Amino acid sequence: MITFLGVIALLVGVVALIISKLEKKSGSGEWMNHITHVHGYSLIVIGILLSLMSSMFFFADRGFNYLLVSPTGKMSAVMEQGIKWRGFAKIDKWQKFIDVKVVGNGIEIDEDEVEGIMKPIPLRFIDQVTSMGFVSTRFEMPRDEDSFINLAVKFRTMSNLVNNTIVPTVKEQLVNTAYMFAAQDYISGEAQNFRQVFEEQLKGGAYAVEKIERRDTVYADIQNNDRSIKEIQTSYEVNKVLVNGIPKRIKHELSENNIIVSQVIVDNIELEKTFKQRLEAQRDESAKRQLEQQKVETAKDAQQRIIAEGERDKAAERVAQEKEQVKALIAIETKLKQEETNKKLAAIALETEKLNALKKKVTADAEAYEISKKVSAGITPEVKLQMELNRDIKVAAEIAKIKFPETMIISSDKKGGTPLESLIGAAMAKQLQTSKK
Repeated sequence: MITFLGVIALLVGVVALIISKLEKKSGSGEWMNHITHVHGYSLIVIGILLSLMSSMFFFADRGFNYLLVSPTGKMSAVMEQGIKWRGFAKIDKWQKFIDVKVVGNGIEIDEDEVEGIMKPIPLRFIDQVTSMGFVSTRFEMPRDEDSFINLAVKFRTMSNLVNNTIVPTVKEQLVNTAYMFAAQDYISGEAQNFRQVFEEQLKGGAYAVEKIERRDTVYADIQNNDRSIKEIQTSYEVNKVLVNGIPKRIKHELSENNIIVSQVIVDNIELEKTFKQRLEAQRDESAKRQLEQQKVETAKDAQQRIIAEGERDKAAERVAQEKEQVKALIAIETKLKQEETNKKLAAIALETEKLNALKKKVTADAEAYEISKKVSAGITPEVKLQMELNRDIKVAAEIAKIKFPETMIISSDKKGGTPLESLIGAAMAKQLQTSKK
């Protein structure tokens, strides 16, 4: 647009110069008197400046980098937006961000928004399971001018960079990443680690790995037989090659040209149908196994409950019997204590009666002694005899008044006899006396 305006201004200036010269020669109308050669030269200068403006300056759009090649062959880069100095240089325009995406059948996408479109990428995991990979990636041009200039010179066009470098590198690193994992591990929680390793290989180069194969022999006994079944299970393991403790990396075009990986998304890893069917069968078997295990646990719990209830009933019965035994022992001990108390009371009563009898005997002896003294003092034999007779009668009468216990319990210190047996014998003897009366 500026160039077009410059050309128009240049033409108008030339016309103005021609009109000013014709006015001097022919003396034209009044309107021509106002046009001078100064106006013509001014318009010509303005036209020239406007025509050269596009070659001297340009406007850098956002989201683009520019490679400038000056007439002398010197190259420079413009990586920021705004009005920039051009200086008659040739400009190559490069997108700052490049989107590469895997698109499957039946999926519509705006091709103007995606620079690189790929078909589903065939993958093979280490356990020989095949799949199709769907990823979305975004790359950024180098942020320093030297790297960008080298890249622009090396690949010449954006299409060449995307189709011949970025797309093949994405496919290669996704295939390498799948080779480092087992499909069983991927579906068991390694999906996030898979995406991380894929991103690391895109950013810093592929990992150098070594494959380790393991063969395990499994013996399973056959029921009711001494034979066994031998099965060989093969497993694989991929380990990173370490150099001084650091994983060895193999550089690719992205890392060598300082292309920045700004976004990596693993949209989907579509596993083969046979593996999905095997997974479904394993899921069903696992569910059956879990159900059977739950039944076994339930039966064990029921068994433990029955045993616990039996132990509880046994304990309750044992406690009840012990209570009865304690009651019987307490009753026997109470009775024995009562009998012991009765025995002591009887012994005390006997001692009391003996003391009373002894007291009376002493009294009688004192009276007899008194009589004997009187006799010795001059009492006649008849009186003495009468006094002795009276004395004896009084002593006999007093003795007759004494009431001795009708039953006596004799305990033995010899082994075999118990206080309870003595008490029982005493009771039987008392009953016999009562029946005789």
